[in-house]
Amino acid sequence: MKLVKNDTVLFLGDSITDCDRDRQDPHDLGHGFARLVADQLAETFPTAGFTFYNRGIGGNKAADVLARLQEDCLQLTPDVLVFMIGINDTWHNAGGPDFGSEAAATSFEATYRQILEQVTQQRITRIFLLEPFVLPYPEDRQTWRIDLDPKIQIVRRLAAAFHCQLLPLDGLFAEASVASSPQALTGDDGVHPTPAGHALIANQLMARLAFSSEG
Repeated sequence: MKLVKNDTVLFLGDSITDCDRDRQDPHDLGHGFARLVADQLAETFPTAGFTFYNRGIGGNKAADVLARLQEDCLQLTPDVLVFMIGINDTWHNAGGPDFGSEAAATSFEATYRQILEQVTQQRITRIFLLEPFVLPYPEDRQTWRIDLDPKIQIVRRLAAAFHCQLLPLDGLFAEASVASSPQALTGDDGVHPTPAGHALIANQLMARLAFSSEG
């Protein structure tokens, strides 16, 4: 994906994006991959004039993002949107009556589609969709696959339908965990990245970004 001078880049999502940002400071980027990407871009292209926002909120599901989309996305008029949501749609419903059901997948897809429709209607078309992911530590996370895997496939389909760039994090985290361990990347819950996990996300984003000073 190409960045140009004076682009505004918005990171939108849940706690993985949030990463303890200061909610009182609208420009604080937290301590995770959003900060790493912004710092690397600023260092690599010091005259580019980029503006960065982090609007991750811990615990958010897709419906929560949809409810705050106007304030936390559309009115910021980003040129580039980096969006990840979905793991809480699985985690918060684990053990519930619709966990892993077709109805749960259908509802997630409808909400995610509404988000992308509203975003693209505002002519925000440079969009990165980051897959939700989970690693198999602790062991009960393996039972989440019945619910999360359909959501991952939905994100992939919607990336194609809305001409977004996909970052296939579920596969990338799985690959990296074989070389190290799940705990090295997501600590004790299989979801929240360690510094190494955040570095993985940031490095994969940076590998897919280019800059043109001519726009």
